Amino acid sequence: MAAAYDGRSPPKKLKVLINPRGGRGQACSIFTDKVEPILSAAGCILDVTYTTHPNHAMEIAQDLSLDTDAMVVVSGDGLIHEVLNGLSKHGQPDKAFCVPIAPIPAGSGNGLSLNLLGLQDGLDPRAAALNVLKGHPLKVDLFAFTQGNQKRLSFMSQTVGLMADIDIETEHLRWMGDLRFVLGFLRSVVTLPTCKMELSIKLAEQDKMKMANAVRARRAGLSSDISVVPLSPPLDDTHDPGSPGDTWIKYDKPCLWVYAGKGPYVSRSLMQFPVSQPDDGVIDIAIQEIISRKDLLASMDGADKGRCYWYSTNRYFKASAYSAKPHAQSRGVLVVDGELFPMQEFHVEVLPCLGTLLSPFPYYAPEFTFDEESGTKLKQES
Repeated sequence: MAAAYDGRSPPKKLKVLINPRGGRGQACSIFTDKVEPILSAAGCILDVTYTTHPNHAMEIAQDLSLDTDAMVVVSGDGLIHEVLNGLSKHGQPDKAFCVPIAPIPAGSGNGLSLNLLGLQDGLDPRAAALNVLKGHPLKVDLFAFTQGNQKRLSFMSQTVGLMADIDIETEHLRWMGDLRFVLGFLRSVVTLPTCKMELSIKLAEQDKMKMANAVRARRAGLSSDISVVPLSPPLDDTHDPGSPGDTWIKYDKPCLWVYAGKGPYVSRSLMQFPVSQPDDGVIDIAIQEIISRKDLLASMDGADKGRCYWYSTNRYFKASAYSAKPHAQSRGVLVVDGELFPMQEFHVEVLPCLGTLLSPFPYYAPEFTFDEESGTKLKQES
């Protein structure tokens, strides 16, 4: 057995959380038929809980035994959100956050699993089970999300506008898997809703070529530090009077969506953040300016490979914090890690390397292969 794991001992004591209602409702059979046999054959001790109500996973994580080798989450990304927020309420949160989390894809989007294992294996429960046994701890940045008096942790994304509408409006289509997002996108092309809000961004970088080179250097094992000085600021710079030297920029134009997060894939059909890195201390922010329905449909081509990153109408930033204030007349919803939140002012700040995952690689698995010339320049609507 030791030879099979390259000299590494697989985790022995695993806390397994299964959401029977997640995604297509197949989490239970995925675990018993595909995952449990692999973990049991490796001699792991399994403490299995089937979640029965909202925030159940949060309650369990809050009381997690610190001698647990890993938490195995058989569900979609929503249960990961609950687990991390539970760890934040743990009696010893610093130690609790060091217990690695390993996702088993059983939801609709399964973005985290895709980011750790790649497109080929990211939706394969057996490959995810092997990652539980052979993966290495990977530190990842998390986000402190504040809205009024409410504070939460976010690990994947905050979304406003057309993309957020799709997530909520296709909830009843979870049985379709990630195809629900494609269908929702096509429906939204018809209505073409716009998003009106004021963004204040604590800028780290906005040079697309530099960000793309940095993520490629990371994969090659070279230095990939991101400069905190913007190279070609097209927006009005404003400095937070309470933080001398910090560069804040404002964006206050109608757009189709604002998508902020970490990890290249948000679903199999969309590589939203192709230059995202797990531990670079920043959050990636993409703002899609208003374009025609024709161009919006054209943007689907190559969306699964991150082609839209190079579009001139896709404003892309890396930031250590940002604030968003919806206009009074702004409609729509706010979605955080797939969960619905009120469409109200909120603030997000990066918490460097707070979370721990199990991963076969020291970086996100998906590779960004589109170069600048491959990206089509879409025309902004006037």
